[in-house]
Amino acid sequence: MENDSPTTAETPNRLSDVSLETLPSSLAAAVSRAGWTKLMPVQARAIPYLLAEKNVMVQARTGSGKTGAFLLPMLERLNPQRKECQALILAPTRELARQVANEAEMLFAGTGLRTVAVYGGVGYGAQLEALEGGAQVVVGTPGRVLDHLLRRTFNLNRLEMLVFDEADRMLSMGFYQDMRQVQRYLPDRNLHTVMFSATFPAYVMRTAQEFMQNPEFLSLSQDHVHVTDTEHSYYIVPGVGRDRSLVRLIEVENPASAIIFCNTKAHVNYVTIVLQRFGYDADELSADLNQRDRENVLSRVREGSLRFLVATDVAARGLDIPELSHVFQYEPPEDTESYIHRAGRTGRAGASGTAITLANVLERSQVERISKRYSIPMEERTLPTEEEVAEVVTERLTSLLEARLRERDKLQTERSRRFAPLAKALAENAEESALITMLLDDTYQQMLHAPLVDPAEATQKSKPAPRRSPNRESGERSRSPRRSRPRRR
Repeated sequence: MENDSPTTAETPNRLSDVSLETLPSSLAAAVSRAGWTKLMPVQARAIPYLLAEKNVMVQARTGSGKTGAFLLPMLERLNPQRKECQALILAPTRELARQVANEAEMLFAGTGLRTVAVYGGVGYGAQLEALEGGAQVVVGTPGRVLDHLLRRTFNLNRLEMLVFDEADRMLSMGFYQDMRQVQRYLPDRNLHTVMFSATFPAYVMRTAQEFMQNPEFLSLSQDHVHVTDTEHSYYIVPGVGRDRSLVRLIEVENPASAIIFCNTKAHVNYVTIVLQRFGYDADELSADLNQRDRENVLSRVREGSLRFLVATDVAARGLDIPELSHVFQYEPPEDTESYIHRAGRTGRAGASGTAITLANVLERSQVERISKRYSIPMEERTLPTEEEVAEVVTERLTSLLEARLRERDKLQTERSRRFAPLAKALAENAEESALITMLLDDTYQQMLHAPLVDPAEATQKSKPAPRRSPNRESGERSRSPRRSRPRRR
């Protein structure tokens, strides 16, 4: 569908917020069942738009109450007498899918509406049973939803609502192609679509354009409503191992593109080597580079084919990098004004961005001075643990492998059976687990950390994926056009 480009400008003439006292009776009863004493700001703001069937992009964080914002209106919108999927909620992780399904079961108790969570890494049995039983609300990761559509275990012919929950995380997990394939199965008519995301960088805005028609934009930050172009946060890192802290954050954030700022040329060189050794497409820009190498790096920057640029403030001066989703500050700048120049390189042209600063305990006061001087709401966050990073990487790799498996034809499947005995033997032998670990690591690097786009493709525009034809076999795969942003395969 051809759409106007969405914008993060706050919607003018907005609908009036709703309160507990003005909720429709079905929603008020659900709120009472949940034991809520008041509506969260995102619920008060978004519910009128969803009841009015308006396409909206909502900027809201995890924990803001957004799940209730899109579940409660379903009580008015969905028909419990129809035993078929009427609402599809796409989520980035199996954990979030389970959380949404659990909250739905609580809010929908006694109404006749049934919910099923579908996600990869587990068997199909319970999911198939719930789908065949006619669950009206399906919440799941794009890959497993696509699997069920391909198997024809449910269809979207009578779909009323499509919800993207945490769209930025969903894209960072590598689900773009699966999302586009799911789009082929959507009904060929105007569909009420809602997208929730903590941030709206350029690649999320483009995805919204591909799935939504004339969306309106609502933004919330804590208890205050405003449009936020850049999200500012900082992490307190240990005195040693700052480089590993940076890698953890990159693994979790998985940005489409980023600049990593360092205060010295020595740090630029060191961080670049660390990132390259971890398999990232990274290069450095410092005053020590000869002119030829500098031009090569700048060429890749202009083409959009370099994913991570590591630079000093001086070396990056004058650079204009479009559609930059993240800025990482390996250390706080030596002068406060530099923070504005660094952070200002993301969140441009109507999109939003993310600025992340790493600081040790001694540097915390420096970050606080910057926040106070420029009135920037700077959120302190907890550094993800190794276990949390492993969980994110595991789910991301599982989704990528399942997507690759779906692409295999009969001959490739037959060929791979030769290795079934070896796979079983390795899985059963703890001493051989190092082999499996190595293969998984190599596969992950090749699928995710390789250069994400060829220079010649960097300026191509994406077109909407074709709808599923009624005569098309469900197992047939159409190739989605390549995107103008770095691809997540």
